[in-house]
Amino acid sequence: MIRFRSQSAVVTDHTHKLQHVRNIGIVAHVDAGKTTLTERILFYTGALHKIGEVHEGAAHMDWMAEERQHGITITAAVTRAPWREHLLQIIDTPGHVDFTIEVERAMRVLDGLVLVLDGVRGVEPQTETVWRQRGHFKLPTLFFINKMDRPGADFAQAMAAIGERLGVQPIAVTLPLPERNAVIDLIRQELLEFHGEQGEEVVRAPCPQALWSEAAGLRESLLLAAAEVDDTLAEPVLAGEPVAPAALLKALRRGVLNGDLFPCFGGSALRNLGVQPLLDAVVDLLPAPTDRPAMTAQRFEAAAADSPQPATESITIGGDGPLAALVFKVQLWDGRRHCFTRVYRNRVRPGDSVAFIGADGQVVKEHVARIFDIDAGKKTKLDEAGPGQIVLLAGLRHAATGDTLCDPEHVFSLERIETRTPVLSLAIEPTSSAEEEKLLEALDKVAQEDPTLKVEEDPETGQRLLRGMGELHLQIVIERLEREFHLRVRSGRPSVALRESIGVEISVEDCYQRPASPDGKHPEVKASIGLTLTPGERGSGVQILDEPQVHPAGNELSEEQRRALREGLQLSLSSGPLQGAPVEDVAIRVHRVDLFGQASTPEALGAAAARALRKGLSAAAPVVLHPLMRVDLVVPEDNLGHVLGDLQARHAVIRATVLSDGGGEREARVQCAVALESLLGYATELRSLTQGRGQFSMQFERFDAI
Repeated sequence: MIRFRSQSAVVTDHTHKLQHVRNIGIVAHVDAGKTTLTERILFYTGALHKIGEVHEGAAHMDWMAEERQHGITITAAVTRAPWREHLLQIIDTPGHVDFTIEVERAMRVLDGLVLVLDGVRGVEPQTETVWRQRGHFKLPTLFFINKMDRPGADFAQAMAAIGERLGVQPIAVTLPLPERNAVIDLIRQELLEFHGEQGEEVVRAPCPQALWSEAAGLRESLLLAAAEVDDTLAEPVLAGEPVAPAALLKALRRGVLNGDLFPCFGGSALRNLGVQPLLDAVVDLLPAPTDRPAMTAQRFEAAAADSPQPATESITIGGDGPLAALVFKVQLWDGRRHCFTRVYRNRVRPGDSVAFIGADGQVVKEHVARIFDIDAGKKTKLDEAGPGQIVLLAGLRHAATGDTLCDPEHVFSLERIETRTPVLSLAIEPTSSAEEEKLLEALDKVAQEDPTLKVEEDPETGQRLLRGMGELHLQIVIERLEREFHLRVRSGRPSVALRESIGVEISVEDCYQRPASPDGKHPEVKASIGLTLTPGERGSGVQILDEPQVHPAGNELSEEQRRALREGLQLSLSSGPLQGAPVEDVAIRVHRVDLFGQASTPEALGAAAARALRKGLSAAAPVVLHPLMRVDLVVPEDNLGHVLGDLQARHAVIRATVLSDGGGEREARVQCAVALESLLGYATELRSLTQGRGQFSMQFERFDAI
């Protein structure tokens, strides 16, 4: 029997080489226990000396006032912890779908993930969302099935849900035994018990035969999975010979890095069960920065002063070459603008000049004023930052999310970070007209932080609209305006973002003509355009084909005329005939252009195209497209009838209803599609229908007619 304490001494960053660094993210559905798990990781590694609980509003990683008030993670928080002579750089991400951009941009700079599941509910809606995001970046992943101490928790069922809904076969590495406050280590065939006030003492002993009988099947699956990725293990595994833990770990690591294996661990973060084996696996199985593939960058070399030509360049993490760093988040800190940045190549120091490609395609040069290490809501000055580090840079006034910081003499751009389109808007105004300018300044700062937040003006009413991803998203912004900027605002009822499309195919022609002015200063302009509009599939966007027959025969459109024609079409597409909403899901073919000599200026072509398209949109059975949301509910079985009746009244399309045991009572899971308008205020209604026991999550699916 071996007894040891799991805390690790804090080691300074510069002693760590890249092979001893792990950049990992903790991701999950809301309320699966991500932040609770992160708190245990920080405590067991010695980075924290006291565990802060989420339900008490004292979690170290939930440092924003709004996070502690609402009891959820809102912003991705960065921290670091030492474990077994390795440096773990950890990003704790939100689980609520309204803040999915925080997960997206965190994954862009991570090397591996720990995906947390609720042991009772298994794979939940946001679990599937973060899994799709993970797939985009091909991040090696470990599963941690949490809350195994709860009634109704089922490790085997949760693993089966991973296989069924995520499409991969998880491999059990630890089997939780919550009744003994222990786990079985399937690699070493040991029983690990957790003692001490906070589970900080781990006692290892050979697993008793009585317990091993229920784990033997999982051990066999583990061995077979390892043999599939490492041929040297195939013979001893098939022959039933012993396999050394080191050889098994080596094979598992290879499978994890290749994206073939997904090790699965069980425990309960809140009850301090099973966290240390997960920490060991982060070191043993997840990649170092140097294990990740090289990235392809688009380099911009000026072939002519106004015509940059892209060329590709391979960026090796930690390799030699000019600076490569990515800004993945902008945040106001102490009233000043800071950029969360991952360094990939070379080093950056205070006072250094950096350059990046701005939104207009031009090179922007700035100076780094200060560099900070980050620990949730705390920052510490650094003298420099090197490859593999995630740091905070101050002094960059224009760098935005997704910008690549480079040496000014060697400018390129890494893959940018995908953003989401807002689906909900709120009309806001200051309580005092004297604070109008202050509100505009505050909204600009908040919008710089969050690419999914847009501030616009309604062209018809003149109201200022705040657009976001959901009711909670907009509520948090308003709370921040009051707390951080001391601004009280009035807001209207949320309204949803609409789109317009057409219902039938149609061909139209229109002519634009402006006679010459009497004084001769403005000559006549004239052009005629023929268009064919065809409805597209939902989500297909707008397609423009402008290869028309030009009359008189023998004429061709100049590049300037063609550009003006397309700009005229885009102008009309920005405002549909029914609600003035942007037009989507339509194919436009410019089939005819009639030119009238010098009178057919680019201005005339653009105006004719805009008129023809407006005429066609009005005549092609226009329809309004509403945002449809995929909604997943978990409610007590006793309340299912009332909930389904309410959903039907909201014109929901019920896709699936599944009954299961959860937390000691029968639960029903309902999956449906509902128009977003029908869901405004639904959280309150659901609490009323289920006596506060029901919960739901939603995510945007598509725009469609209802």
